[in-house]
Order: sequence, then C-alpha cells, then structure tokens
Amino acid sequence: MSMFCFQCQETAKGTGCTIKGVCGKTENVANLQDLLIYTLKGISVFAVQARELGIVKPEINKFIMESLFTTITNANFDRSRIVARIEEGLKLRDELKQAIIKAGGTIAADLHDAATWTAPAGEFEQKAASVGVLATENEDVRSLRELLTYGLKGIAAYAEHAYTLAYKDDGIFAFIEKALAATLDNTLPADALVGLVLEAGKYGVEVMALLDKANTTTYGNPELTKVNIGVRNNPAILISGHDLKDLEELLIQTQGTGVDVYTHGEMLPAHYYPAFKKYENFVGNYGNAWYKQDKEFESFNGPIVLTTNCLIPPKDSYKDRLYTTGVVGFEGVKHIPERADGQTKDFSAIIAQAKKCPPPTEIETGEIVGGFAHNQVLALADKVVEAVKSGAIKRFFVMAGCDGRMKNRDYYANFAEALPKDTVILTAGCAKYKYNKLNLGDIGGIPRVLDAGQCNDSYSLAVIALKLKEVFGLEDVNQLPISYNIAWYEQKAVIVLLALLYLGVKNIHLGPTLPAFLSPNVAKVLVENFGIAGITNVEDDLKIFLG
Repeated sequence: MSMFCFQCQETAKGTGCTIKGVCGKTENVANLQDLLIYTLKGISVFAVQARELGIVKPEINKFIMESLFTTITNANFDRSRIVARIEEGLKLRDELKQAIIKAGGTIAADLHDAATWTAPAGEFEQKAASVGVLATENEDVRSLRELLTYGLKGIAAYAEHAYTLAYKDDGIFAFIEKALAATLDNTLPADALVGLVLEAGKYGVEVMALLDKANTTTYGNPELTKVNIGVRNNPAILISGHDLKDLEELLIQTQGTGVDVYTHGEMLPAHYYPAFKKYENFVGNYGNAWYKQDKEFESFNGPIVLTTNCLIPPKDSYKDRLYTTGVVGFEGVKHIPERADGQTKDFSAIIAQAKKCPPPTEIETGEIVGGFAHNQVLALADKVVEAVKSGAIKRFFVMAGCDGRMKNRDYYANFAEALPKDTVILTAGCAKYKYNKLNLGDIGGIPRVLDAGQCNDSYSLAVIALKLKEVFGLEDVNQLPISYNIAWYEQKAVIVLLALLYLGVKNIHLGPTLPAFLSPNVAKVLVENFGIAGITNVEDDLKIFLG
C-alpha cells in the first residue's frame, strides 16, 4: 500500500485508505502528515523534559497545536506547506534540546528516533514511509495510540480557536505534549494508554469550556435567532469553516463596500451571537453541510473563504474564487496570510473580486431557527422543566456530531422524522443539516430541534445535561430522560465522545459506523465499561431508545 489512514468515518471499505484518501488527500500528503505527527512526538519528548526544568516555550505550544490541527481531516492538502512545517518542527525540536542542555539538563542516550531523526526535505517522503500508523505492530496498542492521537487533534482544534481570541490554558498544552510523548513509549502497558485516553476526555471538557468562554466573552451569549436561507441581489462573499475572528474581520472590512456576507456549513451558528447582528450586510446562511460545497460553491458565484477544516478538493469551476486561511491549504488555491504584529488579516483581494461577481444564485428560501446554547436553554429552564414534569416532553435526544457524504447518513434524517412528537432533539455540529430544515414543529413553544451551534459548542449540551441533573435532583446524569444518538466524521467528534465519557455519560450510540481505528479488544472495553453501541435501523433503534 502507498499510504494508510483510518482517522475519519468515511475511510475506504471501513478499514483504511491505502491508495488515496476518500477525503481527497494524495498519498504523499497523507504520508507527510504522518511524518509531521511523528516530528511533533519527538518535540514533545523534549517539551516534557523542558517543563520539568521550568522551561516553557509559547512558540512550541503554538506550533504543536497548529500542526495537529493541520493534519485533521479535510484541512490541509498542500504538500509544500506540510513540508515547511516539518522543517520548522525539526528546527524547534533542536532549539528546545539546546535549551535543556543550557539549563543543565541531561539528554538521554537512548532517545526515540522521533526525537533524533533529521533529513533534507527531499528525503522526507522516504522517511515518512517508515513512521506511519502501521509502524505500531500490536493492533490494540496501535488502536489506543491512534484513539489518543485523534483526541489530541480535536483538543488542538478547539484550543486553536480559543487561542485566536487570546484565551489559552498552559495545562492543556502540557497534557498534549505528555500524551504525544507517551505514544512513543513501548514499555507503557495498555491500561496506562486507556488511562491517557480517558484523561484526554478531561482535557476535552476543559478546552471546550475555554472556547465557550472565549466565544461568549468576545461575542456575547448565543440567543434564539431566525436565520435567513435565501439571498439578496448584491455581490457577496461566502465564509465557511469555524473561525469567528476571521468572520468578524471580514464583516468589518466589507462595511460600505456593497458586498454581502453569507455563512456556510459550520459557520451558520455565527448568526446566533449578538455581536454579529449589527452588521447589515451579514445576510444569512447559504447551503448545507461541508460535503455539498462542490455544488453550492459553484452556484454561489462569488468568492469563498475557508477558515478551518471542512475543505474538499475544489472544482475548476470555482477554484479561482476560493481562498484559504489559517491551517487550511490546497495547492493552487490563494491563501490569506496570518495576522502580523497584532494586525488584522487582509481580505481586500477577496472583496475586490466579489465586486466583479454576480450575486448568489438562490437555491432555497425561508429561515431556520437556532441559538440554543446553554445560556439560552437555561433561560428557558423553567419552561423546559415544566414540560418534562407535565409529560409534554418525554425524552431528549442528543443528535450532535458531523454530517457526511455516505448514503447511510440518511438514517439521521429518517430517525428525526420518526421520533415521537413528545421528544426534543439537542444538536450541535453539522449533523443538524440532516434535520434542521424539516418541519418538526414545537412543544408548547419549545422547538423540537434545539441547535447549540458548531461542533465547537458541544460543551453546551453537556452543561445543559448537568444542569437538568441538578434541577431534577438526580445523582447520575444517566438517570435523565436523555438518549445519545451521535453521528461522527472526524477527530473533533472523537474528543467530544471522550469528553462525554469523562463526564460519565453511558450508552452512547455512534454511527453511521464505528471507528475503523478501534480494534476488537479496544471496542470491547468501550462497550463493557461505557455501553458504546452502533446503530442499526430507525425502527429497531427507536425500540431500544424508547424501551
């Protein structure tokens, strides 16, 4: 095989991509991403030792965080940028080693190859061939290492969003480094790896809480909002991904230009924040989940900016209108550089191009309702509690997570439609696009779909559950009338799952398929200890959920 990757739900044949990624990444990009992760593990060996000597380098924290995010599914397909990251990583690793020596530390003679290897860029791909996922021969150890690594990628993604808004927690960086270094330790027993996986769930909760604080402090608490899904007759820019800071700067720079701004995909929940409602050219949401972008970017007509992951290889019909920024990259696509010296990003080229483009082609009309993050739901707590006590609401279904291309994901739309009318869906992430435009009605004025926001906002669902547990005087969150039927796709969903496990949530159903990176023995541990299960069909699953 020329590559091996099984980190996402759509991995080939449900076992692993071995020729080209289903996501679109080529074998050399996949292998170089493996080498970048390997390099991060080597840096982390020194970072752990440096922390013991009181040496903490912010540039190391930032580099590891951004590099992990770079390797997340559908983020960066640009070989040259990944090579440049590896080169920078080797440089930072050696600088950290010298800092340890200067501080009086001793460098071990038997360091892992990840902490010592070096090669010119032209030999990176040759080196990459020997350090990928399958380099760990024991299937169960490999499974635990990858589960931990994918959890760390999710933590890094959320940490990066918070970091952009100047919120950071050094404890999170310290854990990432400790965990990465641990994946190199061949003496570490499986039980210790399981412990690290569960500890990752703890830091998943902490990083999501940090991001929630960053977003709500900066932009206000999300509130009940009706979002337009039609278009106006003005030239426009479409912004996708998750980064709210990029959106804010784009909105400021488009004021008075005659150019409208629309969200796409996971950017939809930006409309729920009070701070963005003052911009008259912030029109609405265009389209659906990320995987439909090949058609929706085409019909949008104007330029598109991708701020984070969720990019698919672009079609020629709109490639010249596509821009990437942050960790996102694709060869031949224009890239907006990072902020320099505290300045804002420069979106002038996008705005200038937008003025020359026709308005978006309308693909639907109407509006959708969202904004049910924890603050808004808790403001309705009395109404919700009364509805539960009266029997008007019999059960909540957490249907958070990701959407995707596979036909079997229609299950989630069918499941939502088949739910009894006395049930409410709690959602976050792009999984909502399977049912947020269905006419599911309300219960006494409470919409039957309560959208908390992006996958980044999954923390809200945990806060809501814990608050309801408190209100009803229960000892265990699993005593609540809440069922979990979660769709997953990539590594941010992995850390959300681990966070739920850390909070003690059991009997989570995960689909449309269980992760390929779970070996039978590791899957057995999750089933026996946490009641993790897959999905079957709507009729049979409803019988399970509803007793």
